[in-house]
Amino acid sequence: MRNEKVIDRSAYKKPVKANRLFTFSRKQLCIPYGLFLVMFVVIPLLLIVYFAFTGEDGSFTFSNFIRFFSDTTKLSTLFISVLVALAVTVICLIVAYPVALILSKMKGNVAMIFLLLFITPMWINFVLRAMAMKELLSLLSLPLGNMANLIGLTYDFLPFMIMPLYSTLIKMDRSLEEAAHDLGAGKVKVFTKVTLPLSVPGIISGAMMVFLPVMSCYVVTDTFSGSTGFTVIGKLIAWSFLGEGGTLADIHGGATISLVMLIIMFVTMIATGGFKNENNARGTNL
Repeated sequence: MRNEKVIDRSAYKKPVKANRLFTFSRKQLCIPYGLFLVMFVVIPLLLIVYFAFTGEDGSFTFSNFIRFFSDTTKLSTLFISVLVALAVTVICLIVAYPVALILSKMKGNVAMIFLLLFITPMWINFVLRAMAMKELLSLLSLPLGNMANLIGLTYDFLPFMIMPLYSTLIKMDRSLEEAAHDLGAGKVKVFTKVTLPLSVPGIISGAMMVFLPVMSCYVVTDTFSGSTGFTVIGKLIAWSFLGEGGTLADIHGGATISLVMLIIMFVTMIATGGFKNENNARGTNL
């Protein structure tokens, strides 16, 4: 008689599901986020568009845009804002690229410590940082003016340029640089033909994170020079919306300027490929 193995089938019983009081699907968990976007992003944008294309009587009109583009003061403010944003972006790129490149080549805890030193200022309110830089410039007896505004804006937005550059450079395949060296390329050619082209996505991302906010960041310029410095488009919007004593001044004019600035930002994003997926190309041409 064969010895038959007794199988305990109780071990194959399906586990009893625990009774849960609340169960949510992924779609249900997206509802709060969707409501937040509708309430604080979509509806405000629609209100801006509505007030920009309507007059005091609520009728549809283009007079707000005609008034804006016929006002030389507003056009010069827009031009100065773009010029200042470009200058700050270029300065941040010149300063941030070598820093991000050095950080990307560091290894271990040393890189994390230095990276933390650059990230930490982002945790502090930018107004407090601007006031601290103003006091530092005063101690150094440097004149506060347009140059101080550029220094303050660069100091405030420099981490926003370093982080995208570092994130791109740290992912770069270092074997490509080694291959270029093996093929006889010098350090300058390796940088211009390999490192720089592969870091273009980080440059574009950092430039957008600096250029677009600087156009509307008037608090920093007010901190350094007050009414004696240049006026950016953000300050013009604040003046249009809020008059003296915080009363509503010209909601239609403010909405028009806001919409013009949004269009400029949108065009800039399209021109730089900000809506495209990141290019993860692994090679380049020598």
